[in-house]
Amino acid sequence: MKYFNLPDLGEGLQEAEIIEWFVGIGDKVKQDYILLSVETAKAIVDLPSPEDGIIQQVYGAAGDIIQVGDPLVEFVSKTEAKHDAGSVVGELKVGDTVVIEKPISVGHPSSTGFKATPAVRALATRLSIDLAMVKPSGKNNTITADDIKRVAKLIKESGEMVPLKGARRTMALTMSQAHSEVVPVTINDDADINTWDNNADISIRLIRAIATACRTEPALNAWYENHAVARILHDKVDLGIAVDTEQGLFVPVLNHVAEREAKDLREGLNAIKQAVKTRSIPAEKMRGHTITLSNFGTYAGRYASPVVIPPTVAIIGAGKIRGQVVMVNEQLESHKILPLSLTFDHRAVTGGEAARFLAALLKDLELPE
Repeated sequence: MKYFNLPDLGEGLQEAEIIEWFVGIGDKVKQDYILLSVETAKAIVDLPSPEDGIIQQVYGAAGDIIQVGDPLVEFVSKTEAKHDAGSVVGELKVGDTVVIEKPISVGHPSSTGFKATPAVRALATRLSIDLAMVKPSGKNNTITADDIKRVAKLIKESGEMVPLKGARRTMALTMSQAHSEVVPVTINDDADINTWDNNADISIRLIRAIATACRTEPALNAWYENHAVARILHDKVDLGIAVDTEQGLFVPVLNHVAEREAKDLREGLNAIKQAVKTRSIPAEKMRGHTITLSNFGTYAGRYASPVVIPPTVAIIGAGKIRGQVVMVNEQLESHKILPLSLTFDHRAVTGGEAARFLAALLKDLELPE
């Protein structure tokens, strides 16, 4: 028997979700034939067969979360297939031996790995409880029978507990990481955009202003390395654009925004948003951004406290444009106002650097078209 395990998909990713199987038990496959597709935090990846063979067993179904190194496919040779009269693929053991699970991932309640006896595992199976959803209360991070019963009671009283998967799972884990690492501070201000044309492209003006502010105060166009207590200042501005979808939050990257013309930026922005919508965006377009923009005002809201995602150190939030009465030359006028929120990681950015960045952002936004 030979096994094909989930390979290391790079970028430090330790897990993936099975999206679709293209083979089944008994299928004959050739090397490089696509066995299944999986979704990581970065992209959807097709996994090819490493060799010729006959599929003896597949492990996991669509929607299952698997870890790097876990078995996906079991192969047999033609000779083994002829002589194999059947095999036991699993048996329920009894006793008090504690089985230790591998860590799930950063931010998960069981991120340090959990333990459970076969009896507890059997109880979880009978009650249809996923052990990965249970917070251990026993000694040395061990799941007890009471833990299983507690979750079962919660589900019975409150409804089904549905594990987050795909983009929503990635978002939850990423936000947990941000909450545990970043020291966030948010400052707010308003840009008077009354000189803008009525057909002004708000997103492109924001992108241009962010690029300008990064040149003025490069400390916010940076990455912070937590373990080394060090930062990397970037010469180019690769802007992450927060895109809301039914599947969850995506942050595709618009590269080299400081060097591109408005038309090129608009075409690039349209392209990455469409790629996110169709789930066809390349993996390289979902990583490496140096600063982030969240234009939540498209829907509602004036100010916010956007979340800084490591290793970046800053995110700009743009609220909903509103009309406001202002004093101009001792006369009252109604102007269009764009509210802005800037969250920065105070481990890497000083208050003065953040304020200078915001001032540069406001100055550019308040220029005429």
